[in-house]
Amino acid sequence: MAKFEKHLTGNFDEFLQRISDSVLNGSMSASYEDGSDWTSGEVRCAVRVFERYSAMGGNRVSMNVTLVGKGEELFLTAITSGGSQAVFWKVNTMGEEDAMECEGSCVN
Repeated sequence: MAKFEKHLTGNFDEFLQRISDSVLNGSMSASYEDGSDWTSGEVRCAVRVFERYSAMGGNRVSMNVTLVGKGEELFLTAITSGGSQAVFWKVNTMGEEDAMECEGSCVN
């Protein structure tokens, strides 16, 4: 598992689109699996789940991206999962870490 978190300032909708575009254009095998949106007053929350094939790990890796915003104040968290080939413990997490590199690059 790899995790990335960052406080940001910007437009919620534009940033959410930028994340999606970055993930989907970052890998030929990337796909959007599902998502959810929630609003309460000024607070917005968007959850997106992506999946892609990891050639390094020889398996599929998923990434959950959650963006929370209140006005221009944003908080992003992205967590990867999967990618291990072992039954009882994680042996190979290279695919998870590789998938996270795409996410980190779209916020800088």
